[in-house]
Amino acid sequence: MTDLLRLVEDETAGSPMVHRKWVRRSLRRLAHDLRKAGHAISHTTVRELLRQHDYSLRGNVKRFTGPPHPNRNRQFRYIEAEKAEFLAAGLPVISVDTKKKELIGNFKNDGRTWCRCADEVNAHDFKQDASARAIPYGLYVLNQNRGFVFVGTSADTPQFAVDAIARWWLSPGQWDFPEADELLILCDAGGSNSCRARLWKWQLQEQLADRFGLTVTVCHYPTGASKWNPVEHRLFAFISSNWAGKPLRSLSAMLSYIRGTQTEPGLRVQAQLVRKHYRTKVKVSNQAMKSIAIQRHHECPDWNYTIEPRLPLKVAS
Repeated sequence: MTDLLRLVEDETAGSPMVHRKWVRRSLRRLAHDLRKAGHAISHTTVRELLRQHDYSLRGNVKRFTGPPHPNRNRQFRYIEAEKAEFLAAGLPVISVDTKKKELIGNFKNDGRTWCRCADEVNAHDFKQDASARAIPYGLYVLNQNRGFVFVGTSADTPQFAVDAIARWWLSPGQWDFPEADELLILCDAGGSNSCRARLWKWQLQEQLADRFGLTVTVCHYPTGASKWNPVEHRLFAFISSNWAGKPLRSLSAMLSYIRGTQTEPGLRVQAQLVRKHYRTKVKVSNQAMKSIAIQRHHECPDWNYTIEPRLPLKVAS
């Protein structure tokens, strides 16, 4: 056993959270090297010996997001301060993001569910076999522990993202916060609500600030820190658990699973299908960008900014 541990010592990895270790080399290769050293041993015996010393068979785990941004912790503290200020004032605070896109059809859905017989699904997830590709854009209201999901079938664009927020504000947002003239949006730094996307800011100006007379403040989480975005762990995680192991055979079934998501602390979720077509690769001119009434914050200005209404309040329809 000493020779075996010596062979795997330099190739051992492990987890600080559980008493498990694993090695890069295969069991057969380890057995071959031990036989060369004079030990009559098979790969099955090597496996049992390794298990006795807390080794197990492991796959790759996606974990590393690259070196952290130097302003990462500074931005986290700023977001918490902004969030606390808005909540204390009774102003709406929403967290938004796009959930993983789903193929609609007789496809496997990860997870397991209690049943007498397992659902039989397609052996392959070919796009041409799908009746649609669903794009769930989620919105979580921190003030109320409420979730709203707008399921699009076109494209995940900044226009779709802001349109989803505008739909929420039309009903029930403005009725839940009748005195509010400010809104705080928490979102990731990439995707359809990217901090670098011109169309995202332009749509915020036109669809939210100008249309409803709202002063919109946006705080982006640093790159690679999306797991701290509340919509991820307070909404999406529970939706995924609710439909785990259940094929999403139709859009209506998907919407039903989303609406059926509940938690003991009181999370309730509404879902709406959005059939509107959204163009991709829409360009925003320099002149249009200059017209945006944007004020970048002193703290991490690329991630924090406020867009104010430019025009008299329009009557929203």
